[in-house]
Amino acid sequence: MSNLNILISGFGIAGGAFVLCMLRAYPDAKITIVERDPTLRLTGASVDIRSSAVDIIKWLGLEPTIREQTTNEQGLQFVDANGKGVATIGATGNSDSQSFTSEYEIFRGALAKIFIDPIIDRVTTVFDETIDHFEQREDKVRVTFAKSKDVKEYDLLVAADGYRSKIRGTMLNTQPEEHIRDLGAHVAYFTIKKDLLQGARLAKWYNATNGRVIFLRPDPDPAGRTRGNLIMVTTNRELKTRTRLDNALRQGNETYMALMEELFRDAGWLAPEVLQGMRESDDFYSSPFGLVRSPKLHSDRVVLLGDAGYATFGIGTSLAIIGGYVLAGELLRHSGHVEAALKGYGDIMQQHVNTLPSGENMMQWFNPQTWWGITIRNAILAVATGLKLDKLATMAASAFGFTEKKVAMPEYPWPAVE
Repeated sequence: MSNLNILISGFGIAGGAFVLCMLRAYPDAKITIVERDPTLRLTGASVDIRSSAVDIIKWLGLEPTIREQTTNEQGLQFVDANGKGVATIGATGNSDSQSFTSEYEIFRGALAKIFIDPIIDRVTTVFDETIDHFEQREDKVRVTFAKSKDVKEYDLLVAADGYRSKIRGTMLNTQPEEHIRDLGAHVAYFTIKKDLLQGARLAKWYNATNGRVIFLRPDPDPAGRTRGNLIMVTTNRELKTRTRLDNALRQGNETYMALMEELFRDAGWLAPEVLQGMRESDDFYSSPFGLVRSPKLHSDRVVLLGDAGYATFGIGTSLAIIGGYVLAGELLRHSGHVEAALKGYGDIMQQHVNTLPSGENMMQWFNPQTWWGITIRNAILAVATGLKLDKLATMAASAFGFTEKKVAMPEYPWPAVE
């Protein structure tokens, strides 16, 4: 079936990667993408590309463009309250064995645009709209849209609507939050309109007590900018703080920024400058770290893609790219027979995802709550990096979820590119 009629919910990296691969398999496929935002959201923090996703971007011919738009981050440096470097873990220069800093560090918006630009004129895009509900039919899925109230039928519904996927909740007959595991970390992202790193290409990680982290990453913009991250790491003993963070998230950006000012005002290092930059930023957003492990990735003609099915700390972007490739590849391998293709996709992705480290408790272990714990952590890092134990750095990155483990998948019969 070469003329599949497909609806995708969510126009980000996962949806874009799937469409780009799908149009290689079936150039005549009819694809509609519904996006809740009024325009493409081409902002976001730094993401990276690892594992089989590296092979996929090379196969798609996108690697040169991605390399041109990387952040040029050279590694990660842990600093003390005076800004003095405690330990530095550099990039490896090897895409098959990467450290915390990937060979493909790139801002989310830039990567999304690289996937979207080649397909934007080949799909129908509906902005400022969502799916209200859907019904499974024998060989179709009937979708009702939330705002227009239009009712349409499709051969396949792809949920690329993020880790709080409403479609996942409907498909599993649960609340979307039921399959999200809280990793005990909340992060605020924003662009600071000055170069607080003073031209340095190393990202800087500073720990204060009570799980407070200031994480600054370089931005290659010639105007001079810094990507700011304020991270709160909580343990199961800090349920009151975790509840305050969750409530602030629900109440919106102003409430969350006010809470960050309260919690970080005496954090030390560059806290005053970072908080001021947060207030002056144009792109602030906040989110918890969450892990999604859906018990199944498809039901009849509805399928979960990317974070909607398997959000994973450290490698979520790569899994989104891999998932898009595998889903399109399985539809090609099974000649457009949707049910067989979705089963193949589900088997491949779940088998791989189930072997990945969950990242649970890693943020707590790596970010002690006390000065004594931070001092011990820094001493261990200083010794390890001072002895140039590169393998230890890549092992640590892997334990966090930044893994290079490849996905076991078939050789798909992709048609030759003209």
